[in-house]
Amino acid sequence: MQAITQLDASALSRAIHAKEVSCVEVMQAYRQQWARFNPRHNALVNLRSEQDVLGDALGADKALAAGESKGWLHGIPQAIKDTSAAQGLPTTVGCRPLARNVAPRDSYLAARMKAAGAIVVGKTNVPEFGLGSHTFNELFGTTRNAWDDAVSAGGSSGGACAALALRMLPVADGSDFMGSLRNPAAWHNLFGMRPSQGLVPFGPQAEVWLSQLGTEGPLARNVRDLARLLATQSGFEYGAPLSWSEPALASLADQLPEGPEGLKGLRVGWWGDLGGHLAMAPGVVEACEEGLARLAHAGAHVAPLKPCFDPEALWHTWLVWRQALTAPRIAAVMAMPGARGLLKPEALWEHDQGQQLTFAQFDKASQARSAFLSALLKQFETVDLIALPAAQVWPFPVAQRWPHAIAGRTMDTYHRWMEATIYATLAGAPCISVPSGFDPSGRWPMGMQLIAKPRADAQLLRWAAGYEALIGDWLARQPPILTQ
Repeated sequence: MQAITQLDASALSRAIHAKEVSCVEVMQAYRQQWARFNPRHNALVNLRSEQDVLGDALGADKALAAGESKGWLHGIPQAIKDTSAAQGLPTTVGCRPLARNVAPRDSYLAARMKAAGAIVVGKTNVPEFGLGSHTFNELFGTTRNAWDDAVSAGGSSGGACAALALRMLPVADGSDFMGSLRNPAAWHNLFGMRPSQGLVPFGPQAEVWLSQLGTEGPLARNVRDLARLLATQSGFEYGAPLSWSEPALASLADQLPEGPEGLKGLRVGWWGDLGGHLAMAPGVVEACEEGLARLAHAGAHVAPLKPCFDPEALWHTWLVWRQALTAPRIAAVMAMPGARGLLKPEALWEHDQGQQLTFAQFDKASQARSAFLSALLKQFETVDLIALPAAQVWPFPVAQRWPHAIAGRTMDTYHRWMEATIYATLAGAPCISVPSGFDPSGRWPMGMQLIAKPRADAQLLRWAAGYEALIGDWLARQPPILTQ
C-alpha cells in the first residue's frame, strides 16, 4: 500500500475501514510528518500530546473492531484553523492577548468534522486576527511555504495549506473573507473552495446576520476530497439563520466525472486583470491563461469578459463592509487591559477606520453590493463560469509583511494586493481556486479562481473535477522537500 501520508483522504478512509491500516498507525505516521516538517514550516500550533492523540486513535480502532464507524473521517487526524473553536484547545486567532482563550465548545464546523470521525490534534496557524494573506503573528511565529521555505505560505489559511501540501494533514479546513482559502491554496498547488454564503454555517457567533459574509470551507489535494469535506461541513444550522442545505452534496463525491467530457460547451468568461485595474506581477496572468488554454482544448468556450462594475467604486464598497465587520472583533480584544500595545498595526488601522463609519455609509455600501450582485447575475446569463487569478503576486519573502508595490504600482492599503478575491465574497458566490501552473523558475505554484453563480456549488465542483482531469501533470508535482 502507498505510504499512509501520501494517500488522499478518501483513499485513507477506505484503507481504515477495510482494516488495511489501523487508526493508531495513521496517527503515528502523521506524527512523524509533524516532527519532520513542522519545526521549520510552523504550520501546526497547539498540538495535543502524544498520549492524548494516540489514545483517541486507539479508541477509534476499538470502535471499528466493534463494527462502529462515525463516518468517512473516522480516525483521520485534523487540525482546525485557529480562527475556529475546538473544545479544549485555545482559539487564539494568532493574537497574544488570546493565548489562553480555551474554547468551551466546538464551532459548528469542528463539531461536524468530529461527528464524521475526525480526531482533532491541534490547530493550524493564522495571521493575527486572520488579517492579511501572510501567516505570521507574534504568538507562534511565521508559517513558511511548503514549496519554498523562504517565502510566504499566504493566508489566512496559510497553516492549513502548508500542512496539507506537506502531507501533515490529509485534508484541511479553512475560512475565507478576502481570499483566505483561495490565495494560500493557489500558492500550494491545492484546491480551496469558498462556498456560497451560508452553505457552511459560520459560528456560533455573537452576531449571526452580517458576520456570515465570511465563510468556512474545505481545502484538499483533489476535488473528490474537497467535495466530501464540504458535504461534511455544510448544511442548515438553527443557530445560523442564513444557513442552508444542498442535498446533492451528500453523494456528489462518488459521482464526480473522471474525465473532462463535461467541459465541452462550458462558457468561461475571463476577467483577467479587469482591464488593467488589478496590478499583477509578471507571469501571473500568463500562468492562469495556461489553465484556460487547457479548458479550451477540452471544448470549453473561453473568451475575455468585460467587468460588469466599476472596480474602484467596488473596492471602496469593500472597505466599508470589511471595516464594519472587522473592527468590532478587534475592539472586543482591545477592551482587555494592555491589549492595544500587543496588536499589529494593520489590526489597529482596521479598528480605527471602523470607528469612523456611519450607518449611512454602511447602508450605501450595502446598496452598492446589491447592485453589484444584480449586474453579476446578468453576466451569468451569458457565461457559466467567471475566471480570474487567485493571487496577484507570487509568494514573497517571509520577512516582508505585505507587498507594498506590484509591477511598479503602489498598494495604498495592506490588503490592496489581494483585491482580486473580493468579488466572489461580495456576491456570496461559490468560488474554487484551482492549480493553473508555476512561475517560470518552476519553484512557485499559482492558482486561478473559478466563480459560479450563487448556490451552484455542486455544479462548480463537477466542472472543477473535469478541469482536474486536464492538469494531472501539475498535480503530480510535490513540494521538493518531500522528495529530499
